[in-house]
Amino acid sequence: MQTNPRKPTYQANLRQALMAGAVAGIAVDTALYPLDTIKTRFQSKTGFRASGGFRGIYSGLLPAVVGSAPNASLFFVTYEAAKRLMGASTSSNTPFTYMIAATFGEISACTVRVPTEVIKQRMQIKQFNSTSSAITNVLRTEGILGFYRGFLPTVAREIPFTCIQFPLYEYFKTTYGRYKQQHVEPYEAALMGSLAGGIAAAITTPLDVCKTRIMLSKTAKEANLVETMRKIMIEEGPKKLWAGVGPRVMWISIGGSVFLGVYEKAVKTFAQLQLFT
Repeated sequence: MQTNPRKPTYQANLRQALMAGAVAGIAVDTALYPLDTIKTRFQSKTGFRASGGFRGIYSGLLPAVVGSAPNASLFFVTYEAAKRLMGASTSSNTPFTYMIAATFGEISACTVRVPTEVIKQRMQIKQFNSTSSAITNVLRTEGILGFYRGFLPTVAREIPFTCIQFPLYEYFKTTYGRYKQQHVEPYEAALMGSLAGGIAAAITTPLDVCKTRIMLSKTAKEANLVETMRKIMIEEGPKKLWAGVGPRVMWISIGGSVFLGVYEKAVKTFAQLQLFT
């Protein structure tokens, strides 16, 4: 009896996406963590110096690393699965396809990303000195839902970000691949990921500032994205919405290069070695 080759190939692709996403996520979060800390401190209400300046720029690294693998894996598995479920083929993908697939990927990833960021960012601005004390405090003062403070603002930031980044990334890859009439190599995909990520990061910085403020707030008063943005504009001026734009663009540009480059390289390597098939 002839077997159906589509299902095993699809399952293998998802397994490769799972493992490649985990490798890429850990690579980015460990290599570029100081830039993330600097960005967070610029965006905090107390300001860069009061939040720690350049001291202890690896504060909160442990929860970031622990959450990076499942976070990235969830994104890529959902992203690839969503493209497949929409019946998209390599030749017929459209920007809309990538937007919808990436949106589902981000929503899925945020179930892991948000609790990680709540703990990580509070440690980055020196609210807590250890992961255990941060977790204990959130549980005692806010309960389980405290770990999901800023979930909707995070999703509201990630959806426009990813709807800009991934269509651009896929467009750059497709266009360049047609130009050279060959498959795009991982290092080339890394450069395209860097450019796409930097553009998306710059545009969505105000949303990132509001998300950071909500996660760092000790009360529920700043839980609304629109209200937080309005409050920042009134009390601190519109310029504050662009706080940390430099470190953010640098972090995500380099991160996009590492993340997507490592992901493409890992997928290629797994396929060549026939791993996870």
